Amino acid sequence: MKNLSFLKTFVISLTIAVLSLGCGDFKEVDYSEENKSSSDLSAFFGSGQYIPDIETFMQVGWTGSPDLSNDGKTVFFTTGFTGVTQLYRLTKEGWPYQLTTYADGIDWYVLSHSGEMAIIGASIGGSEQSQLHLINTRTGQARQLTDTPKIQYGSVIWDKDDKVIYTRSNMANLKDFKLYRMDIVTAEFELLVDVVGYHGWADLSLDGSKLLYYRFDSNVNDDLFLYDLATGETEHLTEHEGEILYDNFQFSGDGQSLYLTCNDNDQGINLRAKMDLATKEITYLDAEAKWNVEGITMSPDRKVMAWIINEEGYGRLKLANLESGQSLPTPKMDGIFAAPILSESSRMLFTFNNPTQTSDVWSWDWSKQTLEQLTFSTYAGIDRSIFTEPKLIKYKASDGMEIPAFLYLPADYEGGPIPFILDIHGGPEGQFRPYFNRHFQYLMLNGFGLLAPNVRGSDGYGKDYLNMDNYKNRLKSVADMKAGADYLIASGYSEAGKIGVKGGSYGGYMTMAAITEYPDLFSAACNSVGIVNFVSFLENTSSYRRALRESEYGPLTDKPFLKSISPIHKANLIKTPLMVVHGENDPRVPVDEARQIIAAIKKRGGVVEPLIFADEGHGIGKLSNRLIFYRRMVEFFKTHLK
Repeated sequence: MKNLSFLKTFVISLTIAVLSLGCGDFKEVDYSEENKSSSDLSAFFGSGQYIPDIETFMQVGWTGSPDLSNDGKTVFFTTGFTGVTQLYRLTKEGWPYQLTTYADGIDWYVLSHSGEMAIIGASIGGSEQSQLHLINTRTGQARQLTDTPKIQYGSVIWDKDDKVIYTRSNMANLKDFKLYRMDIVTAEFELLVDVVGYHGWADLSLDGSKLLYYRFDSNVNDDLFLYDLATGETEHLTEHEGEILYDNFQFSGDGQSLYLTCNDNDQGINLRAKMDLATKEITYLDAEAKWNVEGITMSPDRKVMAWIINEEGYGRLKLANLESGQSLPTPKMDGIFAAPILSESSRMLFTFNNPTQTSDVWSWDWSKQTLEQLTFSTYAGIDRSIFTEPKLIKYKASDGMEIPAFLYLPADYEGGPIPFILDIHGGPEGQFRPYFNRHFQYLMLNGFGLLAPNVRGSDGYGKDYLNMDNYKNRLKSVADMKAGADYLIASGYSEAGKIGVKGGSYGGYMTMAAITEYPDLFSAACNSVGIVNFVSFLENTSSYRRALRESEYGPLTDKPFLKSISPIHKANLIKTPLMVVHGENDPRVPVDEARQIIAAIKKRGGVVEPLIFADEGHGIGKLSNRLIFYRRMVEFFKTHLK
């Protein structure tokens, strides 16, 4: 019966998804007109507002990771409407042709220069140990290039002739990511750069003579290196002191310089810049800008650049001709642009979503200024007009610092205290952004409010703000959560006994810290794949991740401090009913973190609801499992906050 249930979910999801993708000429949908009924259907469907259940909300679709053949004619994208993420190609008729059918989906893909092939990264059960597969992008024929489940591969770059790829791998010792060349005909590897630490390829010059690679030291510090394919020599490009972040790096068309983003500036934010490879000098292109730049990409001939500005969490698309320096027109859409991809022509792809619209792939021709929506993800029968926008607010922390946050209120809210949930992002150098969020919309329709703060330590607000929670300042960001709850009570939005907290990954730790540091404040909590014991976490996380995490949380040599911020050592203080969600195969936060806190609370006779998935890793990825997770989570908060 279990297999039949899964098959039923698969078939329903696939049918809904296929029906949601149109064919022929794609045009932007005018939902205001679409929602106007030509006749009164209330006799058939009932009158009043339709509030679907949480399982229906979780089947609202999405598409992402767009790519284009260099000639701009063939479109590729990923979507999870079969239950896991797979790769698709749009046919000339506009039909989504499914190219991959992996049981656990794919992790990523990299299109060849010709667009006729792609390298797929795929792992099993959420392990993140991506193996390399070669895909024919016309037929979907696949050939597995590696089959070593304990080894991870990534940062793939195609050589000019589409016969060789460059990749990073920890095959030498399962810890250090060294840099290799692989012949995809023979599947043989050649070690090019023998290094220690976490390294990856970044870009290949247009003439195919030089490669750019990076060393990732932490989320706030890295380095760039130039590798000469003819001589095998390496040049360090970014010698520096302190913590500096270099990102989004690509060669210029002539190979004499690099375009990148860097935060070594007065504002301490990532700004567009250009590095002269001869002098290694960096010149900022937008020196006075006030918002982080992300997602830089360039056309295949490196003449046009697209980038995203992260403005208070919203993603603004920018486009410019690099030769003339002139700005190019962009679509007038308000929300979050992401993943821009440019062709040799004037066509580009991007994904777009906002709080009331799920992520889809769009096409923009900046020469003709024509906009087309290419994918039409299902809303699973839900009328989009019932979705609600958040409000960007700022509240005061205990030390007077302003904390930015997104406040979500039910559409029919008329004042007075209601049940509220604080949602804490992961990272820790993450940022809550106003993406389309299925379960947020469901919770608001059921009378809940949500507050999503970007506590100190969050990305998007400059280097100083990002570093405010490092090492021994960890609990200052936890205090910012208390200030958020205090704000809700003082503003009359909620009251004691009606406030919950939830988060995933680092947000899971923050959830646990909230209910141990402030045990009387929160009345329900959901910890998903979170850390509870920093000592055991650092000892047991994948070896290639340990040094990266020590730079943020503190070294294993300082066990007294790590114990002082670990919720497991304060479990006796927990009064809050707790839900604990984890994946058995999590390589980042081992599942033992969940088991420790579950056992500690059960031993004391506390209220704990465990939910551990045998076929998941760091997060719950499969649709069938997400349906279980969110149904249980929503019922949990209803039970304890209403």
